[in-house]
Amino acid sequence: MDIRFVIFCKDTKNFCIFAKKYIMIIGITGTIGAGKGTIVDYLVSKKNFLHFSVRDFLIEIIEQRGLPVNRDSMVAVANELRATFSPSYITDQLFERAVKSGQNGIIESIRAVGEIESLRNNPNFVLFAVDADIRKRYERISLRKSATDHIDFETFVSNEKREMTTTDPTKQNLGECIKKADYVFTNDNDIIDLHRAVEKVISDIAM
Repeated sequence: MDIRFVIFCKDTKNFCIFAKKYIMIIGITGTIGAGKGTIVDYLVSKKNFLHFSVRDFLIEIIEQRGLPVNRDSMVAVANELRATFSPSYITDQLFERAVKSGQNGIIESIRAVGEIESLRNNPNFVLFAVDADIRKRYERISLRKSATDHIDFETFVSNEKREMTTTDPTKQNLGECIKKADYVFTNDNDIIDLHRAVEKVISDIAM
């Protein structure tokens, strides 16, 4: 596949156009605990992708503001940035970093429809989505023990319901994001099955 793109960079007087070789930039969306990180780890370790994390981007800002690092803070800060700048502000920033790297990259994770609409303007962007049974997903987040995952099952379900649908393009809408994906993975089996499915898609895209 031989797709090329250009970047416009502004100096004091003129716009300069830089031709870049084709790189693949994947965005990934999906439900909480479905396996987004598993796909990211596979692409980074086996395919030499660079990882650009919305979570890490938000944590930097949350810590600068002295807020608690939890899902409520992440949702609030993300929604604020999208409302203040643009629905796609966060992922646009990460996309720019990916392009400047000159390597294949994966942006984790896409949560708002406005982000997808902006990223679709780039011919080398592909959207992955991953989902799994809700009980399995809760078991997974309980095991990983991150700062945002110390919650009971009822809170987990409530958090997900809040993020699954909205009419506001600046806010999380995982349900609609999954519908807009180019490739959807169902991660109810073991990790090897997921790796095989991802490998097949990457091979198909690169043809």
